[in-house]
Amino acid sequence: MQDAILELSGISKRFPGVIALSKVDFSVYPGEVVALIGENGAGKSTLMKILGGIYQADEGLIRLGGREVQIRHVADAQHLGISLIHQELNNLDNLDVGGNIFLGREPLFGGPLRFVDRNRIADQSKRYLEKVGLNVSPRTPLSALSIAQQQLVEIAKALSTNAKIIVMDEPTSCLTLTETNRLLKLIAELKEAGVSVIFISHRLMEVGACADRVVGLRDGKNSGQLTKSEINHDNMVRLMVGRNLDLKRTETRLGDPKSRIEVRNIISPFFPTHTVSFDMRRGEILGLAGLVGAGRSELAITVFGIARPLGGEVVINGQPIKVHSPRDAINHGIYLVPEDRRKTGLITSMAVRENVTLAALSTYSSLGLISFRRESETAEAQRKQLSIKTATCETLAKNLSGGNQQKVVLAKWLSLDPKLIIFDEPTRGVDVGSKAEIYRLMRALADEGVFILMISSDMEEVLGVSDRIAVMREGALTGVLEAKDFSEEAVMRLAVAPVRTAETLV
Repeated sequence: MQDAILELSGISKRFPGVIALSKVDFSVYPGEVVALIGENGAGKSTLMKILGGIYQADEGLIRLGGREVQIRHVADAQHLGISLIHQELNNLDNLDVGGNIFLGREPLFGGPLRFVDRNRIADQSKRYLEKVGLNVSPRTPLSALSIAQQQLVEIAKALSTNAKIIVMDEPTSCLTLTETNRLLKLIAELKEAGVSVIFISHRLMEVGACADRVVGLRDGKNSGQLTKSEINHDNMVRLMVGRNLDLKRTETRLGDPKSRIEVRNIISPFFPTHTVSFDMRRGEILGLAGLVGAGRSELAITVFGIARPLGGEVVINGQPIKVHSPRDAINHGIYLVPEDRRKTGLITSMAVRENVTLAALSTYSSLGLISFRRESETAEAQRKQLSIKTATCETLAKNLSGGNQQKVVLAKWLSLDPKLIIFDEPTRGVDVGSKAEIYRLMRALADEGVFILMISSDMEEVLGVSDRIAVMREGALTGVLEAKDFSEEAVMRLAVAPVRTAETLV
């Protein structure tokens, strides 16, 4: 058997009040796909950031090709042939696609004048964009792309470095089934070419599809590993959480049939030729499915008032309301948990307490002075209710794991009085244990009379959590499925169905 190309031995890392890693061992062999799994806060991303030169280990050694190496900076990792695809997008949206792919490695001409050769960047970028299946021009501004497309640009960037070891931290968290399958095929091609891949994902089906070996972390320590023949859902869950999880669908309890929310003839500025109409029943979770670019997130930000609708209205229990801004939506009890939590759901430089109370500061103030005590009481109550893993509510949001950041976004709205909560990719980058908690929370909210609209690209989630599934394509609704008609094929059939100029879902 070949020697390991990479060995991390006895890696430890501490942050204020938290031991993130404690004597962790990890190895990778040439041309091997190793999945690293664990709950949010288990230390997966911290370990990979140490490998990528973002953090420095407090203890431990890193060996590459049998030789001890020091990785003090990102440039050191890149020089050693290690490329890291971050869980949270690390792109620059003021550059075009090609500029992001070759950021910091731009081909130059003009001798000492050092002009950037944009034509070479565009030509070379095309090859990597084709590999990841992204059909856009390298000169397209990154800001014009969806979150999923930006994720594919990150993957293309990693491929362009010709790395020997590629770390993929939640690479499929916002990709559709088609895009995910393309990525899994690409991972197989990299393996054939002798490239080692470290694959971090909470989507355990994907892990089973691509991994040669699975390594588990729990509470910052090694929890074991699985060989190829041992990889299955139950074994991976036990490795992550030390127990089995009951993820069975709970029975839906529909409320008063007269109590409903109707979206009537909403026209999003992103798709001005289509009107969208649907209703939501009290006590149910309405799933909203579709391929990337179908207009689901655009509909969400229109209903929430971020994008001003060109027409239509929202009707709550028979009372029409107008939403022209997020403040209007909040005043009417309509809240949005956005797809990109770091960019639009949180202020990461603020503490957990400040994020939880930010949407309703007036309720915590008197004579213009904010009550720290009342803020702290609310934040602490939400921390306990949602099991947010942080030593204190004064911890900065940027220092939390992705799943715990998502819980802080939820806590912000749950501290108020929600009527409708729109969850846009609610479990993106969230581990299986936290997913179960979020699903139970959504069901509990629905049982309490809160209307739930869930946008998800995770087919297993859409089929497993929704009570009905509405499907969109190109900004229009193409159909709705009752629970008895649920199947992956039925959803995909509607996702690619022809679109008329106006689609109405009753």
